[in-house]
Amino acid sequence: MKVVIFAGGFGTRLMEETEARPKPMVEIGGKPILWHILKMYEHHGYNDFIICLGYKATYIKEYFYNYYLHNSDVTIELDSNNIKVHYSASESFKVTLIDTGLQTNTAGRLKRIQKYVQDQTFMLTYGDGVSDIDINELIEFHNSHGRIATLTSVQVPGRFGNLDINSAGEVGLFVEKPVGDGMWINGGFFVLEPEVFKYLEGDVDDIQWEKGPLEKIASENQLSAFKHFGFWKCMDALRDRIELEELWNSGNAKWKKW
Repeated sequence: MKVVIFAGGFGTRLMEETEARPKPMVEIGGKPILWHILKMYEHHGYNDFIICLGYKATYIKEYFYNYYLHNSDVTIELDSNNIKVHYSASESFKVTLIDTGLQTNTAGRLKRIQKYVQDQTFMLTYGDGVSDIDINELIEFHNSHGRIATLTSVQVPGRFGNLDINSAGEVGLFVEKPVGDGMWINGGFFVLEPEVFKYLEGDVDDIQWEKGPLEKIASENQLSAFKHFGFWKCMDALRDRIELEELWNSGNAKWKKW
C-alpha cells in the first residue's frame, strides 16, 4: 500500500527554520522529521512513498537523490568517476517525488498525485507529525467499517487548567491541563479508498483537503475516526521542535519503534 505525504507547505509558523529549508526537512536528532515519518511506516511494513512537494521542492529532491551516497562507505576514483560501495546503511525506501505546485493547497496536491495511486487503497499523512500509532491496527479498523475514509483522531495536552466554578465563586473542581480538554482532533494518518478523488473534481488548487472535500465525505457518512490514545506530536512551531529534540536526546522518543 502506498503512503502519500504532504510536504509542500511554507511552514510559516516555524519560520526560524523554514526560511532555509522546507518544514519536513527540519531535523530531529540529526535527521529530517520526514525521515522519522518514513521510518514509522517502514517499521510496519510500508516503504512505498509518494511525497507531495511545493515550497523548496529541490531541497527534498536533492536529499533523496544523494541519500544512498550519504549513507554509504565508498571509494571514488576521481579520474573516471567510478564509485565502489563498501557498505550502505540506506533504507529500502521507494520514494516518488512529485512537484505539486508552490501555492497549491492540500486538496490540489492530493488530486495531482491521483495517477500514482491509481485505483488502490492508500494512506495519507502530513510531513510534520510523528506518533507511536500502530499502522496495521489503523488499516484493520479501516477495512472493518466499509467507508471510504478513515482519519486518526487524537487528544493533545490542554494548554490551560480547567475550573468548575459555581455562582458563589467556589471552585468545585480543578484539573491542570487535562488531556485534549475533552476534545478529539484530526491527527492525520488517513487510510483512503480511491473513491475520495470524486470529491476532488474541478479546480481544487485553492482548497484545503480538510475543508470542502473531507467535510463533504463526513456529511455523506463516509468518514470514520480511529481513536489513538498513545503518543502524537505535530511540529507546528519552534517549541514543538525543541520538545521533540529533547525527547529524542533523552531516549524517550516514543515514536521510535524501529
